[in-house]
Amino acid sequence: IVLSAMPPAKTDQLDLWAESGLDGDDQVMVDFLLPTGIYIQMEVPRESTIQHIKLLLWKEAQTYPLFSLLGEMEGHMFECVNQAAVHEELEDETRRLCDVRPFLPVLKLITRNCGRAERILDSKIGVLIGKGLHELDALQDQQVKDFRSKMKRVSEEKMQRMQLMSCGEWLRSCYSTQLGTGSLENLIDKHEGVIKITMHYDQSQVCSVILICNIGTRSDYVLRVSGRFEFLFEDHPLNQCKYIRDCLLANESPHLTLVHCDVVKAMFEKEISTIGSVLARKTSNPPLPLPPKKRPPTVSTLSVFPAHQLIKGVLSFVHLVRAGLFHGTELLCKTAVSSESSSRSEHVWNKTLEFDIAVCDLPRMARLCFAIYAVMDKVKKQRSTKNTHLNKYQTIRKAGKVHYPIAWVNTMVFDYRGQLKTGDIILHCWSSFPDELEEMLNPIGTIQTNPYTENATELHISFPEYSTQPVVFPAFDKILEKAAEIAGASDSMTMGRGGKKFYIELKEIMERDPLSQLCENEKDLIWTLRYDCRENFPQSLPKLLLSVKWTFQNSLCCAPSRLYTCKEAGISVSVHFALILEAYCRGCIPHIEVLKKQVEALNKLKAVSELIKLGTIKTKTKQAHLKEAMMTCLRQTGFIETLSDLQSPLNPNILLAGVHVERCKYMDSKMKPLWIVYNNKLLGGDTVGIIFKNGDDLRQDMLTLQILRLMDLLWKEANLDLRIVPYGCLATGDRSGLIEVVSSADTIANIQKTSSNMAAAAAFNKDALLNWLKDKNSGDALDKAIEEFTLSCAGYCVATYVLGIGDRHSDNIMVRSTGQLFHIDFGHILGNFKSKFGIKRERVPFILTHDFIHVIQQGKTGNTEKFGNFRQYCEEAYLILRKNGNLFITLFALMLTAGLPELTSVKDIQYLKDSLALGKTDEEALKQFRQKFDEALRESWTTKVNWMAHIVAHPS
Repeated sequence: IVLSAMPPAKTDQLDLWAESGLDGDDQVMVDFLLPTGIYIQMEVPRESTIQHIKLLLWKEAQTYPLFSLLGEMEGHMFECVNQAAVHEELEDETRRLCDVRPFLPVLKLITRNCGRAERILDSKIGVLIGKGLHELDALQDQQVKDFRSKMKRVSEEKMQRMQLMSCGEWLRSCYSTQLGTGSLENLIDKHEGVIKITMHYDQSQVCSVILICNIGTRSDYVLRVSGRFEFLFEDHPLNQCKYIRDCLLANESPHLTLVHCDVVKAMFEKEISTIGSVLARKTSNPPLPLPPKKRPPTVSTLSVFPAHQLIKGVLSFVHLVRAGLFHGTELLCKTAVSSESSSRSEHVWNKTLEFDIAVCDLPRMARLCFAIYAVMDKVKKQRSTKNTHLNKYQTIRKAGKVHYPIAWVNTMVFDYRGQLKTGDIILHCWSSFPDELEEMLNPIGTIQTNPYTENATELHISFPEYSTQPVVFPAFDKILEKAAEIAGASDSMTMGRGGKKFYIELKEIMERDPLSQLCENEKDLIWTLRYDCRENFPQSLPKLLLSVKWTFQNSLCCAPSRLYTCKEAGISVSVHFALILEAYCRGCIPHIEVLKKQVEALNKLKAVSELIKLGTIKTKTKQAHLKEAMMTCLRQTGFIETLSDLQSPLNPNILLAGVHVERCKYMDSKMKPLWIVYNNKLLGGDTVGIIFKNGDDLRQDMLTLQILRLMDLLWKEANLDLRIVPYGCLATGDRSGLIEVVSSADTIANIQKTSSNMAAAAAFNKDALLNWLKDKNSGDALDKAIEEFTLSCAGYCVATYVLGIGDRHSDNIMVRSTGQLFHIDFGHILGNFKSKFGIKRERVPFILTHDFIHVIQQGKTGNTEKFGNFRQYCEEAYLILRKNGNLFITLFALMLTAGLPELTSVKDIQYLKDSLALGKTDEEALKQFRQKFDEALRESWTTKVNWMAHIVAHPS
């Protein structure tokens, strides 16, 4: 094997751990610092575990002075500086040195403290969540401390309950049978009440085909879906199981495996043992529970916030502070403004800001928003562009003065415990302002203060004391009692009944899309008829919440209960998710090892990907040599052990046994994705394909595929199965992730190229696709494949039109040998079509070419019946999506803040509203869709030209 042309697999000269020993040298020189003051330098295997390296060090240290002072080897552990430049204690000694990846090859030996089991658990959790738990320990935030204490207690109680479970209870809890929904009478009749099953036997290659009419007897065996961690048990008829139903719908024979109960029991005992090893060695003194909350009656006085003073920041203008109370974006009362202060350093107002609202009328999620202004004289003529930075943000002009915004900050009125804030608070302000906000108050901004405190403006405020005891927002049960009292006193169940005229108006309001604005009269109508909304418009909750009068007690009590279950934390996003992930890990201790294995495997795949990309960029290494280097890398011991025997991140029911190295490759696209083939441990002879992408943002693909799954579910609920293939896709990190390889499938481009000698003519061969299906199927199977193609083509025509999916060339559309057509690569959605020299490449609303029609019509030009059925499928699917249009609008609106490249504003969602023709009648919408359908068919020649250009540009 010639590897001399290969560059080192590292991103910089200090990255020793990515070299993977491809140069034949698997040793690395490490400096060891001992607690006795002795310094030892020695070579150790890069792939060795920390435990093995410690053993090598101990043998070497025997030849150095002061060895006897070290004591027992188990009483010590290593510490290093990791890639994040943070000290990390290596409690988990099963990790390999190349996976730990110290910033420099220096390991310090330190004395191990007590509570090793707890520290190992903390170390593993820190590796999984990407943030050492010592960072959370160091946070001086009582909310964080209370949350972690509570979650530890809850998690420990859950693990203790699991220890008391029987094997059967554990199996039902972890592997409950997935049941299908809907009727299967037609399918059962078709199979004459008999299901043909291929039965496998655990630990054996023997299989048999049996006919099952009824399964009801218990034995020493349990049924498992072959190739998956999915068990079929309990007293459910076999045809109710989701897997069986899916097989029947696909006209496939189900594959089941008989597993002895002893195997299941061994799995159960292993998990219980893992839990016990952690719980048994925990400290015997758990943290004391939090004291019960005291809930005095609501105080009915005016809310007063005195003594604002700006302390930090050298400012040369006159300044003032503006403050407002908000619930969401709704201003609860008139804003308050401080007096002007002129000083070059510290600005002190000593001003009491009063708000015209009673404390008892404050909503639970009320927030206090501040904006600080510089006050300058208004310049009459200012034509020069030299001071354009002053006009960058919106300004307020009053009485010959210009108020220029300097900083803003928000804080909650109630803390995370529901207690009204009191005392002195320091708020570090933000300096950037969003555009077009009234009076520059930013109620939708974060309540997290600026973490960069050194350069931030400080605002010191003081909340008043209202009582000797804390003022606490009422408990939820108290709110329900108050609501019942109000309802009983005013007989509210009979009030608010509108006549036919009001009902029609209310219906029109509720049928609007979720992003439409409500005027005050419409809000009043909705609130007045709120009981009609509850009974006749169950989907009206969002609009009803927008109509609540938040400044009145009675309105708050009558508002839906779910409103008060949401709590907002004043902590950073990274800490917020770190706390959630830590809580999950503590509550699912057996899952930690599974996740740890997956994280290590992803790191190995990333190292291989970097190897391939650097080899491609820095040298002209031949593709054969790169592939050989990739295979050599995958055959190394460290890679084999890490990549073998792990649950698939795409589907935890699938166990990936080992990499089939000879069938692995990298793909010839810009980011060089890895095509990794696995053996499926639970089904001999079967393989599982996974694509690892490093450098591409897969979040948009994930969103599109999730929407496709939702469409598929909605269609199936309406008894329309369009054979959608929503393959697995998972973003695992920043611009990296995994994609499921759909078995027995090929691209339209490959199918066309294999049927033609000339690349330019391949796209115009309308017989290629049908001939390919004929080669894969014959007789009744061919008719079934054409029906599968027709249904799936209808589903994807409608889905790609509604979602505005672009860049639809022949390499982005695939067909399975069973006939199912499906689309891949969703880098352009919501009408963001590609263009060249200002001209859009795609001129059709969706892909419907004549070779697709040729397959649908079974190769017969005059087969109008089949084409008519296809068109009927499309129209029916479109109308089903229209009925659920508000759901799609809401889901996309929730993703606006995710930072997806083509979903950044409400304008992007307008494409959905237009494609679904929301606001029009079904007849008008169907007329629009039919016009688009005819346009796609009429202009399909342009698609063929684009495909020809793509095939010529990408011949391989």
